Amino acid sequence: MSLIKFSNFHFRYKGNDEYALKNINLAINSNRFILLAGETGSGKTTLIRCLNGLIPQFYAGYYKGYVEISGKNTTKTSISELSNDVGIVFQNPENQLIAMNVEHEIAFGLENLGIPKEDIKEKIKEVVEITEIESILDKAPFEISGGEQQRVAIASILVLEPNVIVLDEPTANLDPLFAKKIINLLKKIQVEKKITIIISEHRMDLILPLVDEIILMKEGETLTHGTKDKVINTNIFENLHINKPKLYSIFNELKNRNQFQYDIPVSIQDAVSLLKTMK
Repeated sequence: MSLIKFSNFHFRYKGNDEYALKNINLAINSNRFILLAGETGSGKTTLIRCLNGLIPQFYAGYYKGYVEISGKNTTKTSISELSNDVGIVFQNPENQLIAMNVEHEIAFGLENLGIPKEDIKEKIKEVVEITEIESILDKAPFEISGGEQQRVAIASILVLEPNVIVLDEPTANLDPLFAKKIINLLKKIQVEKKITIIISEHRMDLILPLVDEIILMKEGETLTHGTKDKVINTNIFENLHINKPKLYSIFNELKNRNQFQYDIPVSIQDAVSLLKTMK
């Protein structure tokens, strides 16, 4: 059984004539690092809102078809129950940080679940180590940097041990150095915890070498979903107006000039290995 399943799912917001999502069919398995990419207005954020029941339970509108998370229908399961399976980190982490200091922020969800105090301490210790935020536990969220806020938001979700963590452009407000650190952290979490992470992200140069799969969207539809090597070598990827990685652009241009006949590599290491075999 797929961890996440969309079946013939459509959705339009209340007051809108056009569907934000059209005939979505997706099957997402466990222990995957997945890039969700598409042009502006393609429906990525709307799709993310479906993953923990915010659509259709919080955002009013008309829908048909269904979404299942770990076998639970999102229209028949409460958002609070679905949050045990799926945690979402939004673009601006400051909007979801509510406690007076970082340690209380991480503990908040566990306390609401009635987890024993000693278990809370152990769980906090574990996620603090993996997200490397030991030095800011006593600080208030508004006192720390954007990159640190993002780590705290991730830790506050990770401590609940969801099967899926979804992030909506988590590096949008970060400089390139902190953006790279956050993306590397997410890959580390996915590998160590063997969970599925879905990330909507525009910085393709940073994210592409690390993901396992790519979902491409346009105008509310999913164009393709598959392994990254397969997807980036399709005409769909080439024709989509998104921020392509520089490495992709170089090799794609060579391919269009008939000077390169292989699959386009996804990382510099892959490119070096490929070029060595071509000598």
